[in-house]
Amino acid sequence: MSQNGYNKTQAALVKAVNMLCKPLIRLLIEKGITFPQFRELMKELYVEVADEQFSLDDKKPSDSRIFVLTGIHRKDIKRIRQQNETQSQPIISSASLSGEIIARWSSMAEYLDNKGKPSQLLKSGKGKEAGFDQLVSSVNKDVRPRVILEEWLRLNIVRLKDDYVVLNKSAFVTNKEFKEMAYYLGHNVHDHIASCVNNILEEDEPMLERSVYYASLTETSVNKLKAIASKKGDDLLQHLNKQAIKLYDADKHKDDATHRMRLGVYWYQAQLEQDKESDQ
Repeated sequence: MSQNGYNKTQAALVKAVNMLCKPLIRLLIEKGITFPQFRELMKELYVEVADEQFSLDDKKPSDSRIFVLTGIHRKDIKRIRQQNETQSQPIISSASLSGEIIARWSSMAEYLDNKGKPSQLLKSGKGKEAGFDQLVSSVNKDVRPRVILEEWLRLNIVRLKDDYVVLNKSAFVTNKEFKEMAYYLGHNVHDHIASCVNNILEEDEPMLERSVYYASLTETSVNKLKAIASKKGDDLLQHLNKQAIKLYDADKHKDDATHRMRLGVYWYQAQLEQDKESDQ
């Protein structure tokens, strides 16, 4: 990507954007999303962000102001803003519902065995014994537990053992359904980038954004580090999840319960000759 015409700050940013976009462009090409489609998407996003984030005196920016900020033609700005006003609210992915159900199953005392692991649940609870129906209803009463169970069986998130539902270990790893993986791609990477942007623009106090990087390692050494990262990362997320569930149940009906958070753990490895960003 040519960096002619950029000042030093913009050139550094363009270099970073070039780097972070390459995996995304690879995915878009692989899934048949062409440049004209992507260009139109970027045009819409430029207008949307300018509209939401660059108001003056708490007033919505005019089409002319958005033109100055983005360089997008006024007729396109008008079309996009009208289009955004008529669009319906996006449907929440089932991935978020499944994630919350699994989070409760793996952290709430009534759903854990004597080793602190998710216990097997009766399909329908009896007496004081917690059941799968009770678990699902504790998260969302508008969804039938049977529908969740059938979908989870299809995705191999759970298995049946007599009259019990058993959570598979694979449930703690994002399943291979493309729609669900795309959901997590958008939400997880959005928050990671938003944290970095907050720190660069110094909009608020610095947010946690750290990584460990080493090169010139053997594959054996990398695999040893991967095993450590998987174990320690899972321990951290499980511990935080248990604390978050307790706080959520205590906070959810409070008037000032208006904040959200996300902590993520990721791992990446590649051979140096294929991992060009290590030289940049």
